[in-house]
Amino acid sequence: MTSSDARALARSLLDLCRSRRLTIATAESCTGGLVAGALTDIPGSSDVIDRGFVTYSNEAKRAMLGVEATTLLTFGAVSKETATQMAVGALERADVDLAVSITGIAGPGGATPGKPVGLVHFAVAARDGRILHREQRFGAIGRSAVRARSVVEALRMLMEVARGPQQVKPKRAAVSRIRPRVTR
Repeated sequence: MTSSDARALARSLLDLCRSRRLTIATAESCTGGLVAGALTDIPGSSDVIDRGFVTYSNEAKRAMLGVEATTLLTFGAVSKETATQMAVGALERADVDLAVSITGIAGPGGATPGKPVGLVHFAVAARDGRILHREQRFGAIGRSAVRARSVVEALRMLMEVARGPQQVKPKRAAVSRIRPRVTR
C-alpha cells in the first residue's frame, strides 16, 4: 500500500460519507493521528471529520475515551476489548455517526508474549449500534510500514461500515405457470 492508495481511499470515504451525511471521529494509539491526518489532508473534509483523539498512553485512553481500567489491566492496551471501548468512547464523546480506533504494537520494541510487533487491533463503532473489529498481524515489517498499513485498514473498515449493513434480497415467491382451474 502506498500513500496514494490511502489518499484515494480517504477521498472515496469522504465522498461516501458526504452523500450519506455521516460524520467521523478517530481514536488512535499506535498511529498517533495518521488516520485523522489522511482524512483531513483532503480539502473539504471538515464537513465529515469532527475530531481525532490521540490516546497513546493508558491514562489518555481512560481520561479521553472512557476505556475502563479493568479492561486495560485484564486484556491490555492492545486488545479487541480496548479497541472496542476506544471506538465506542470516541463515538459517544464526539457525538458522530462513525468512530474508528486503532491500538497496536508498531515496533521495533514493545512486544510481549502473545503480542508480537505488528499486532494491531481495529474497531469501528456506528451510531446505529454496529461494531466491527479486526485484528491484523503485520509482522516485524518496520514501524513506518505497520503504521501505514494500519491507516489503510482503518479507512477500509470505515468505508465498509459507512456503506451500511448489507441488505439481504428477499427471495421471490415461486410463480406457478399453471393456470388455476376455473370451475363452471
